[in-house]
Amino acid sequence: MNSQINDRHSATKPNDALVAENTHGISMLTTIIFAIACGLSVANIYFAHPLLDTMAADFGINPSVIGLIVTLTQIGYACGLVFIVPLGDIFDRRKLIVVQGLLSAIALTVVATTQNAAMLFIAMVVVGLLAVVVQVLVAYAAMLASPTTRGKTVGVVTSGIVVGLLLARFVSGVLADLGGWRTVYIVSAITTLLMAAVLYRILPREAAPRSSVSYPLLLRSVLTLFVQEPILRVRAILALLIFAAFSTFWTALVLPLSAPPYAMSHTQIGLFGLAGLAGVFAASGAGRLADRGLGQWTSGISLLLLLISWGFIALLDSSILALVTGVVILDLAVQAVHVTNQSMIFAIRPEAHSRLVAGYMLFYSIGSAIGAIASTAIYERAGWHGVCFLGAAISVVGLMFWATTAHRVKTCKMPVSLTDRH
Repeated sequence: MNSQINDRHSATKPNDALVAENTHGISMLTTIIFAIACGLSVANIYFAHPLLDTMAADFGINPSVIGLIVTLTQIGYACGLVFIVPLGDIFDRRKLIVVQGLLSAIALTVVATTQNAAMLFIAMVVVGLLAVVVQVLVAYAAMLASPTTRGKTVGVVTSGIVVGLLLARFVSGVLADLGGWRTVYIVSAITTLLMAAVLYRILPREAAPRSSVSYPLLLRSVLTLFVQEPILRVRAILALLIFAAFSTFWTALVLPLSAPPYAMSHTQIGLFGLAGLAGVFAASGAGRLADRGLGQWTSGISLLLLLISWGFIALLDSSILALVTGVVILDLAVQAVHVTNQSMIFAIRPEAHSRLVAGYMLFYSIGSAIGAIASTAIYERAGWHGVCFLGAAISVVGLMFWATTAHRVKTCKMPVSLTDRH
């Protein structure tokens, strides 16, 4: 196999040049802007979670299958990871990011205005497809960061994602109570459009020329990375498991809280997302620990906490305080593992950050989709305790998988070239 990383036709060469120009790392101000942009973008995926009951009533969709809205969004997200994110390794990321923002604003407008259930489902797929701009931004930030602070940078950017993910539920709940669920997506479309304009002004321009490479070869190289890199395979499976557990909880939560005896409003349900902001601190801290070589231990402890969280979450019927405690622990654990995963995979192939994050986040999306559709189906048949059993079972599998792989994974140093044909 020809794996010459310096081949003159390789599309990874421009990225190497850009990395060389940024050996001093990315400024904190720019990092924060990246984090804000990521938070605004990822919120588009999660706005629907506390609105599922209202959307089901508006479109006449059976509550037992309303989780399909979340699943379809994740399917779109998965497609974007496969077909859009890898382009960041060969195209100007600045242009790629801005175009995705503009198209997202259009898709969100369709969601806000359509009266047809089929069109709603299609538009939600497109919203998920374009929301992968988050991963293009994460890969860009990781590439601009210096090797010694990459984990910290990824942690800060991921903190923005956590804030956006969790505040999305609160903000959507408030806006829905004020003006209906469609108001949420109208406001999101306007905000996304403004975000695209800001990013166009502040994102670093890539002066290095880009080499041409066939699109099929670019996509094939993502599979090559999975074949060659044990760390990527292991961390991708962990991502699938932790986000299946994460989505199991957050998708089903609205169902018991909106029903008697609680009968909470969307705003009240959205407030539970604020409890999960503990994940912000976990994201930042986990990145620093990964920079110090403590990623494996951080993962193991966090996965154990994820399992413990379900014991508190199962007490929903008797204690809201216990539920809030469980939310804090769950979000802290999931985000700590997530940041550790990304820090570890970004360290193995500096020239392939976009393809690495595309492959990794594909498993994240699959896990989220499985959790979303499974949790609403389980809730219909076994209630909240059934949902908690499902989440705990997934957490056990994740902890066992980590335990069996933690000491066997070694980093493969073979560079991957986009010119490999055999």
